[in-house]
Amino acid sequence: MTSMRALRQDSANGPEDLHLITDALVPSPGPGEILVKVTAAGVNFADVMQTRGTYEGGPEAPYVAGFEAAGEVVGLGEGVTSPRLGDHVVGTGGGAFAEYMVMSAAGAVPVPEGWPDERAPGLILNWVTALAALKPLGRLASGETVLVRAAAGGVGQAAVRLAKHYGATVIGTASPGKHDLVRALGADRVLDYGVETEDVDLVLESAGGATFAASLAAAKRVTGRVVVYGVAGGEVAITNRDLNFRHQIHVIGLHLGVLIEQAPEIFADLLDELRVLIAAGVCTPGNPTVYDLADGPKALAELEARSTVGKLVLRP
Repeated sequence: MTSMRALRQDSANGPEDLHLITDALVPSPGPGEILVKVTAAGVNFADVMQTRGTYEGGPEAPYVAGFEAAGEVVGLGEGVTSPRLGDHVVGTGGGAFAEYMVMSAAGAVPVPEGWPDERAPGLILNWVTALAALKPLGRLASGETVLVRAAAGGVGQAAVRLAKHYGATVIGTASPGKHDLVRALGADRVLDYGVETEDVDLVLESAGGATFAASLAAAKRVTGRVVVYGVAGGEVAITNRDLNFRHQIHVIGLHLGVLIEQAPEIFADLLDELRVLIAAGVCTPGNPTVYDLADGPKALAELEARSTVGKLVLRP
């Protein structure tokens, strides 16, 4: 097969210019890469940002959208010995909203035994991001208090469950209709957006915009940490004056792709810990909302409107 169905983004005008095409070229894996027959593509807020041209370093239209998927390995690039043909993996790479995609062999993780492919997206981008924010970067200790922004989202849900597992008191923020879900995940308190709190040890910040200042104010002076891994609500600045006179805290940036590239030893440790969490039943298969590939624009629009809960997946 040389052509395939895919979702192509034709402009920077948002999800409305994401269109299904039937003549996209099936990519070929280069050295160190694998070709995956996609069975489930994960939808993330970064995809929404890319459709609007606001994702730093993102592709320029036109391009095949998406960057996270699970599926079967059907082709191996030069030098690849693992994974093997026929293995089912989850990983990242460009062009995931399609029937086939290429991803790095080194970054592809086996779909855990007993997990359907459809429930594996999020294993890397959601669970590993949450784990990185809490542990090696956030330095979470048992007994500390964690504030999780967007606690009903993909990363947020994983973060709530992980923080409770590690012995933290968890405060989550979410819109009113999502409070029960966040409580069910184990959160000790759930707050509406805009309700302020303070004196927490660690803040997981993905909301951005007006919420960012409240996140800085929530962290304990001197010892408090704020890990920033998203800008969903818009860009906002912090100055050296702020850090000197207003917010004497630790502000830590997290981008999983950069972590994988620049600190592979930390990523390897995260994957080892993830295996332990899976075996212990802490990290469990997701329960995503599934859309057909053709309904990808609708999925992104609903995610942008914050009308969704948890993980969204496209089925090619």
